[in-house]
Amino acid sequence: MTDYFEVHARDGAARIGELRLSTPLTTPALADEVVVDAGSLWSEGRTAPEGSDEALTVLPHRAFPAGTRAEVQESFAVQYPDVDFPSAAVVTAETATDHGADAYVLGDATGVVGHASAFVDSIRAVRESTPADTALYLAGVATPANVATLVFAGVDLVDGKRARVKGRQGRYLATDGEYFLEDLDELPCACPACQGPRESFTRGDCATHNVNALAAELARVRRRIRDGRLRDYVEGQARHEAWCTAAFRTLDGQYAYLEQRTPVVRDAELLSASEDTIRRVEIQRFAERVTTRYRNRFDRPLVLVPCSARKPYSESQSHGQFHGAIGFRAHLVSMTSPIGVVPQELELTYPAQHYDSVVTGRWSEDEKRFVVEVLRRYLDRNSYPKVVAHVPSEGYREICERVEDALDLDFEYTVVDHPTTEESLSNLAEALDGEMTYRKRTREHNTVRAIADYMFGDGAGDEVFEPGTIQTTARHPKLQVRDTDGEQLATMVPQYGVLAFTLAGARRWLESDAPTKTVEIDGFVPHGSVLAPGVVDASSEIRVGDEVVVTGPKAFGVGRAEMSGPEMRGSTRGIAVEVRHVEER
Repeated sequence: MTDYFEVHARDGAARIGELRLSTPLTTPALADEVVVDAGSLWSEGRTAPEGSDEALTVLPHRAFPAGTRAEVQESFAVQYPDVDFPSAAVVTAETATDHGADAYVLGDATGVVGHASAFVDSIRAVRESTPADTALYLAGVATPANVATLVFAGVDLVDGKRARVKGRQGRYLATDGEYFLEDLDELPCACPACQGPRESFTRGDCATHNVNALAAELARVRRRIRDGRLRDYVEGQARHEAWCTAAFRTLDGQYAYLEQRTPVVRDAELLSASEDTIRRVEIQRFAERVTTRYRNRFDRPLVLVPCSARKPYSESQSHGQFHGAIGFRAHLVSMTSPIGVVPQELELTYPAQHYDSVVTGRWSEDEKRFVVEVLRRYLDRNSYPKVVAHVPSEGYREICERVEDALDLDFEYTVVDHPTTEESLSNLAEALDGEMTYRKRTREHNTVRAIADYMFGDGAGDEVFEPGTIQTTARHPKLQVRDTDGEQLATMVPQYGVLAFTLAGARRWLESDAPTKTVEIDGFVPHGSVLAPGVVDASSEIRVGDEVVVTGPKAFGVGRAEMSGPEMRGSTRGIAVEVRHVEER
């Protein structure tokens, strides 16, 4: 059981954590910052007793890796009889397992940092083989240029050793790389070490500056994690070193590792500034759910339209014109890079209303291929009596034509020059002549069911909110879902585009055949939150931000997950669920 490390926030594999010491340390951080006293972390210079295993030459331990000689452990007990140190086990990708330690030190870090595949494989192996509420420490490898990538992969602690060594060698480190000290006419930094005259700046000052720059970069990284925007930063920062670029692209290929650790909803804007954005977990997860869970419930033609800069799309001027021409006679689906396709019912659902993209009017081949594949899979799953492509010629038209050929469909194109010209809008309206309109209430019910499908799984919307058994009140997007007797079941949360259940809704969900995300707790009644030690079991599919049902011998409740299901089961500290409603049994 770990005593010293607790995770407070998550952004993919990166975490904000706390080392519970006499002077608490917020991670990711420099281990050098820890004050050395009783109850503090490991001190530089304290090494294993003479004759100990090589793997134990870095830190004093309370928990030792399997196979450590008994005399080594006894020697540590003699050397540190009265001090209860946080424990650290030195491991490799091959030897990593749960040693009951508070932190795990990657023993061969200097051998894998700089080699993208080896680095990603090692970090993933250690993180997946050790408890979630333990810190991962890489010694002797961090620089201001690479530390954001290290943290993005899942590293919690680094040190200033490499930065100091580089400084003493006359290498001046910055977030964009390193410079020979003698080549600098001026110092591009405002830290205390760089305040004096250039001619008096020594290699010792350079070492101090390098550590200052590393500490400043870690502070920037912590801020990015708190804001849920570390990936945006790493996408640009990693390009200063080729191996870092390769590492974060390799991580993008580790979908299962990152997806389990990435929240399903958040307020942060997602910036699409490069083709790499397409491979982000949030983008891939949205595309996967739309093409495997979403089910069209409108027996009307499909109208494909371009996205808009304004989010949600329906609040934009262009989409207002599209809706006016369609007049509730067709189903609207937006095409966009990097999201793919967005059915109108899911336009509020993260990240559909939370992204911003660089608009140049040019589509890269990677963007085209991605949207083609998503639209192809969408139309392969959902059939329509007619497909109208109200899209401009640049990029959109080519994508539609590729999908036409792939599925042997015929699209009707209605745009002349631009989608919002009078002629184009007239063509769109004429393409839907003779089509019956549907009721606004129909759209509201379909929206509720589509969101349930997206959140819980294919068919969940019809299982939980069976047609004829619900009514919607209030106005979109602040819909309230009630049963036919008027009891509230759920509320649509506009800022995330998801559903928040009441206790009645949670019971209905639990009693249905829809997949349920359940947290089983011990015999207590939670007030406000469920802590990880109180969790008996949790569904593996739970992700941070998911709606979950909380059940136990004494309580029934519903709330939002603050950890993934696997993390809930394996953690001994931290908030597992923020409970919205609870009743005592």
